[in-house]
Amino acid sequence: MDALAALLYEVRSDGALFSRNIVAPPWSVRIADRTPLTLITMLRGTGWVVPDDDAPVELGPGDVAIVAGSEPFSIADDADRRTPPLYVVHDPYHCTTADGDEVGDDLIQSLRTCGNSLDGPTVMLTGSYRVGGRVSERLLSALPRVLVVRNDGRPGPILELTAMEISRDDPGQQAVLDRLLDLLLLSTLREWFARPEADPPGWYRALGDPVAGRALRLIHDRPEHPWTVTALAEEAGVSRATFARRFSDLVGQPPMAYLTDWRLALAADLLARTEATVESIARQVGYRSAFGLSVAFNRVYGIRPSQHRTAAARTAG
Repeated sequence: MDALAALLYEVRSDGALFSRNIVAPPWSVRIADRTPLTLITMLRGTGWVVPDDDAPVELGPGDVAIVAGSEPFSIADDADRRTPPLYVVHDPYHCTTADGDEVGDDLIQSLRTCGNSLDGPTVMLTGSYRVGGRVSERLLSALPRVLVVRNDGRPGPILELTAMEISRDDPGQQAVLDRLLDLLLLSTLREWFARPEADPPGWYRALGDPVAGRALRLIHDRPEHPWTVTALAEEAGVSRATFARRFSDLVGQPPMAYLTDWRLALAADLLARTEATVESIARQVGYRSAFGLSVAFNRVYGIRPSQHRTAAARTAG
């Protein structure tokens, strides 16, 4: 498993807001649900993603955008008009007007369809993700505030299925939409990372290398194994010196430093999401004892594993 594949397990929509918006100008929608990741797809028409803290980004028909970061932003028909929002999304179940009043029936057209015109020229899908965990942070920290994968004129089967499903109201629809949104997110990230304008993290670029990529997959798949630079070099089929140099050059850090970071990220997520003992988690991620994990965890994160678990439980509650 590589880190992008791990994201599919760690980042899921899980019933989050997934809506179709049909609008006619002038229009603006405010996203203030504080989720760290939002996906926007223009099925028809054009618009702008307008972050409060960054430059506006234009979207054309068929474009898919991912907005990273929990700060509020707007989607609008014009980047400069400053049109008051038709509605403000506060969480998956709560939308208000710009004045804080409940959204009226004139804007809620069905269970998952909102807007000011059923036959408006612009149709967009929005989906929000409640992302958490150190493993996910390793990828999300590499993303710009707004990334866009432009429509290349080819029909996207995932997008077509999503648009078809959201227009229905059948049993089990939320589960279907959640999984379609997951696929749309991961396929968009993968396509964006492959583009020249992207700046993917070193570990992502290194996955395609026969030497460093082989070692990365072993580390990700078997973090509990007592890996050494020599053992990884043998698996990659090169000398120890060649392996260490190539891995460091491509990934941006030495093999053992990367291994430590990956193990601790996994441990942090296991502490936050399971009731396994610190001793058990330590062995799952490659430490011989809870003490060894605690020392490394405290050195990197500045707190003990038990403190991290307590803080995570307080945040979740």
